[in-house]
Amino acid sequence: MRAKPITLALLALLLAGCAGNQQDGQPQSGDTRFVAGDGKVTIFAQADRKQAPEVRGTTLTDTTVSLADHKGKVVVINFWASWCGPCRAEAPVLKDVAAKTKASGVEFLGIDFKDRKADALAFERTEQSGYPSIFDQPGKVALSFQGTVPPAAIPSTLIIDAQGRIAARALGAVKYTDLMDAVTKVRDER
Repeated sequence: MRAKPITLALLALLLAGCAGNQQDGQPQSGDTRFVAGDGKVTIFAQADRKQAPEVRGTTLTDTTVSLADHKGKVVVINFWASWCGPCRAEAPVLKDVAAKTKASGVEFLGIDFKDRKADALAFERTEQSGYPSIFDQPGKVALSFQGTVPPAAIPSTLIIDAQGRIAARALGAVKYTDLMDAVTKVRDER
């Protein structure tokens, strides 16, 4: 079964900690290895973009949310965990970019990965992100990206374009200017 190596890769990430230095280039289809990241955003050419999988789950506040709820909008998906230092470092960046781009139709969705719910809720109370996060303790959302552009590190950020395709990826904690520039570029595409 293919899921076992992926599950082992996700477990390796959990044991190894958070992202550090990024490898350049777009991953090949089926590449599910977790790699270190430096937060740089890679934007993929429109012709090379892959359709995002269905993303759906229960949030930390027990509501249901899905990527399909935001059809036709740019959606920034951030994979994070309360145990991840770089996730804490980038939280204010995500919160600020989310707040500044919401009026222009950009939505943010967090994916709390391999975490304890109580710890994740404490993280959210402290950071007050302003957008929902799916509680994904088993890592099913990350696994759903197999064969496309996997998150591959914690934290990871994916930008989904208005057509539902994966437009960009950052491995590691994103920087404000890099994320804002990428979100704006994808949002303004014609």
